[in-house]
Amino acid sequence: MSKLGKKPIVIPTGVDVKLESDTITVKGPKGTLSQKLSPYVKIEIEDGKIWVRQNEERMIRKSFRRILRMFQGTYWSLIRNMIHGVTKGFEKQLEIVGIGYRAQAQGNKLTLQVGYTHPVVLEAPAGVSVETPSPNLIVVRGADKQKVGQFAANIRSYREVNVYTGKGIKYRDEVVRRKEGKKA
Repeated sequence: MSKLGKKPIVIPTGVDVKLESDTITVKGPKGTLSQKLSPYVKIEIEDGKIWVRQNEERMIRKSFRRILRMFQGTYWSLIRNMIHGVTKGFEKQLEIVGIGYRAQAQGNKLTLQVGYTHPVVLEAPAGVSVETPSPNLIVVRGADKQKVGQFAANIRSYREVNVYTGKGIKYRDEVVRRKEGKKA
């Protein structure tokens, strides 16, 4: 059994969890998220707790037990992230380092000026908001952890940090190891 699968997921107050045939839907103050379930896991909701269990009926042979454990832990994490997302939300902060590099958010569009001849305009996906408290700081927020992380990675990909100069877009808590340049 998965270590995570032994623990229940506690449903906080104000969160509504619905289990349909092969989909789990979590509704809370920050939005609604749904996830299609694998046939290898069984979800049980009892007394304000969610239990993620292995579907023993799907086990073909004994070596398949390892795969069932993997699915159990994965879906436990996905459901816990959904509950965290609809209650508190997720956030990624990116810093822009470099002279003349800046960002500006207008609604759900983000305009980056990061050394190209033209500004790069990105549109945030549904359920994700973008803010720029200062020209060199970008804050990406949303309820879906995957969408927030993917959009932040897309922003970062337009100008990754140069290890020699330190210029580029990086996560706020990212540590960039600098390299020494050529010696004259």
